[in-house]
Amino acid sequence: MSAVPTVKAVLLDLGNVLVFHDNALLFARLAARAGLEPQEAARRLTGAGWTAANRGLLDAEGIRKDVCGALGVDLPMEEFAPLWSSHFTVHDAVLPRVEGLAGRVKLVLVSNTNALHVAYLKPLLPVLQRFDARVMSCEVGHVKPEPAIYRLALEKAGCAPGEAAFFDDLPEFVDAARALGIRGHVFTDAPTFDSQLKSLGL
Repeated sequence: MSAVPTVKAVLLDLGNVLVFHDNALLFARLAARAGLEPQEAARRLTGAGWTAANRGLLDAEGIRKDVCGALGVDLPMEEFAPLWSSHFTVHDAVLPRVEGLAGRVKLVLVSNTNALHVAYLKPLLPVLQRFDARVMSCEVGHVKPEPAIYRLALEKAGCAPGEAAFFDDLPEFVDAARALGIRGHVFTDAPTFDSQLKSLGL
């Protein structure tokens, strides 16, 4: 039997790993501002525009125009930007665990996100400065579960797929990583993350 390779890199998702995001709350707040029911706001905001923002095809102003247009309301950026990111909460319990990995393995962030959310979250997460690389979909033009975004993360980490562990809250994104030979794990909570890291020798 061949030995299991040592984990040299940990690839981490952003949403529901480093920060929680409550999309229902976001839709409710946007709906209230636009005079709509939350379900209607969610319906209008589900689809191609979101993907375009995540691919970096829409900058901050493009996102504002796209979302406001879908909701039938025109909010100035100074009101829209904080509202658009008002559904995030930092996952404080997991941050010391991530800090503890810095310097021991390559740390790479792999996130489907958009320009406004990145701008909002960076100041809230000083731990991101400890990462060796940040692969943001809106900056690289690829989104999970496309193989290209995982390959780019591996390239940034400088390791083979079997030497990388990937953590994401969405099973389909984990499955896509596993299909490339990456050791994928579904992220649920900080204590489970501890156990997963221990099983990897970390």
